Amino acid sequence: MPKASELKKGMVVEINGVPHAVKQLEAKSPSSRGAATLYKVRFTNLKTGQKLDESYKGDDLLKDADCVRVQLQYSYLDGDTYIFMSSEDYSQYGLNTDEIEDQLGYITDGLEGIVGLVMDGVLLGIELPQSVVMEIIETAPSIKGATATGRTKPATLSTGLEVQVPEYIEPGEMIKVHTETGKFMSRG
Repeated sequence: MPKASELKKGMVVEINGVPHAVKQLEAKSPSSRGAATLYKVRFTNLKTGQKLDESYKGDDLLKDADCVRVQLQYSYLDGDTYIFMSSEDYSQYGLNTDEIEDQLGYITDGLEGIVGLVMDGVLLGIELPQSVVMEIIETAPSIKGATATGRTKPATLSTGLEVQVPEYIEPGEMIKVHTETGKFMSRG
């Protein structure tokens, strides 16, 4: 049973018998001495897709949902459904575009290292690998003499995702992007 202070984005807990995934987390430290840190958490109900906002103290216990974690690979898009295949038994699971809207920009053909949350044979959600390597399709030309200083420019990736990259990066290069923050990490 995780404490509220141990929650991380993507974790699944059970609230009133229904699995909920953690979508956003915010720790609020009150100014008065001795007051407990409050954790504002936004959950998504994995059966209905509804959002639920709750506040917890750091040592409040939450119940782990009875989910199985399965290693998945992105297979193909079938209309509005993204099809993922289990790396263990090759069974296939689908998720609608609106269920993984904020993760779509990171899903590339054959992407491996995805963790699926399966309950009663149904895929409830996915956790992406911490970073993905993608190709830059469009960005301003590199500037001669540009160094690795903090100056950046926007770049469009193969999935349509836009990220800020250092000035010396050129179109056609492969880069590594952090899937939680959407930030450039390094050349791929």
